[in-house]
Amino acid sequence: MAAVPSRWNVSGIAAMLVAAAALAAVTPAAGQGEPVSSVADGRSGRIVFRSVTPSGPAQLGRRSYPREGPAVVGHLALPPAPAGRVPAMVIAHGSGGILPGREDAWARRLNALGIATFVIDSFGPRGLESTALDQSRLSTMANLADALFALRLLATHPRIDPARIGVMGFSRGGQVALYSALEPLRRGVVDDELRFATHVALYPSCSIPYRARQVTGAPILMLLGAEDDYTPPDACRAYADWFRERGAPVHLSEYAGAHHNFDLPDPPRFVRGLQSARACAAEVDVDTGTMRRLDTGETLRAPAVADYLRRCALRGATVGGNAAALARAERDVADFLSATFGLRR
Repeated sequence: MAAVPSRWNVSGIAAMLVAAAALAAVTPAAGQGEPVSSVADGRSGRIVFRSVTPSGPAQLGRRSYPREGPAVVGHLALPPAPAGRVPAMVIAHGSGGILPGREDAWARRLNALGIATFVIDSFGPRGLESTALDQSRLSTMANLADALFALRLLATHPRIDPARIGVMGFSRGGQVALYSALEPLRRGVVDDELRFATHVALYPSCSIPYRARQVTGAPILMLLGAEDDYTPPDACRAYADWFRERGAPVHLSEYAGAHHNFDLPDPPRFVRGLQSARACAAEVDVDTGTMRRLDTGETLRAPAVADYLRRCALRGATVGGNAAALARAERDVADFLSATFGLRR
């Protein structure tokens, strides 16, 4: 079992339990280039931009992170030129980094719908290949910060409609897609009312949900595998209900026979080393930066947090693709985004 960090990092701990070690792909470190803060020149392709690396939600929400952040890399793909501006989706990878047959495949599908895509590499520029074996190496809040800085950047592009920029992510990136709907975290990067117009989360970990007093209210789509024994769907159903109670429209699609990473081309297989939070019962309050056990109501502080996570974490899960689930997910995403963005099909 991967070591739990002795000093509690809320994001690192929550993310630590969503690793996909068996599918980790090496993401080569990108050359830094010259970071830009605007794409008003209409460029596409590889784009370098500045971000920050918060250690947790409290640091992100309070903007107490180091201001000299890394230069992060994204790839912007624009659909064929229509009249007027197009919607866009920021794409956030999982703990294995950008995987063959996933982020690029979804970018092509979205481009075919008339949606621009911006695939972010949060690992390579920070000198990481993966966080699959040790999620504490990089907080999920760093991935979230990258997505929010990408939102600010894309809003300056002359071909992109700043009111129709959404976010999509997978596993760890699915958490980014959900957490970006929490107002305290959005305001950790964005000064004005700019927000993601929609959120699409594929098989996120919801076992230790992040909560806040205020959400953005933008529509959310969750795509879950009914047989996911790594990030089980029941926790995400409960998280969906929590968002609905706060006024956010949530659409949930659950696919029979599908496991974690059901949109990958690799067949399912059981991996003994995977660490899962499916037996954990806790939540994180991003307004206060504290964790609370849901079964006892106890507020946990270090070292009690690390001890609890060691005891509740389980090993072993099934990961891999399901062609039928992927086909349904393609239709569900197309229908959802067409309605959200007002696209003609």
